[in-house]
Amino acid sequence: MTDEALGQRCRALKLVLSDVDGVMTDGSLLFLADGSEAKAFHVRDGLAIVLAHRAGLRTGLLSGRSSKVVEARASELRISIVRQGVSDKGGVLREILAAESLRPEEVAYIGDDINDLSVIQSVGLSAAPADAPLEVRAQAFMVLETAGGRGCLREFIEAILRARGDWEGIVASLGTAP
Repeated sequence: MTDEALGQRCRALKLVLSDVDGVMTDGSLLFLADGSEAKAFHVRDGLAIVLAHRAGLRTGLLSGRSSKVVEARASELRISIVRQGVSDKGGVLREILAAESLRPEEVAYIGDDINDLSVIQSVGLSAAPADAPLEVRAQAFMVLETAGGRGCLREFIEAILRARGDWEGIVASLGTAP
């Protein structure tokens, strides 16, 4: 696919969805002595979400697990769509499309495991972290260089913003040179 074709695909986007465990985290589950859960999120992924919002993109999380930590991170980053405890991600994607009046080609998704395949195969732009299983990497439009929990969502969003022609202006708006 040419850079222009990728640019067209990215310019059509209105929503960037992400899985959580294995994308925004390294997939480790850390349970504390009191039974609560802790997760480590990469700060660059958080900034990428802020930059996506500045570019006019909405963001959302679609996770197979439920966690108060994810609720807190989503709130902090002003992520507008959060669906947790999802067993049928393809079905929830269809619900989101209907609720938000979106077409599949207006959605990007990054997922890291086989339970993400139905969404990866349905959206306009999909990605997988470098350490995703072969089946997932084979189906994703983009296979990122970065592993899950190491800033792969940042890599995905930055690629989208660059392809749309938004990156330089957004970086400049932060008061830094690209």
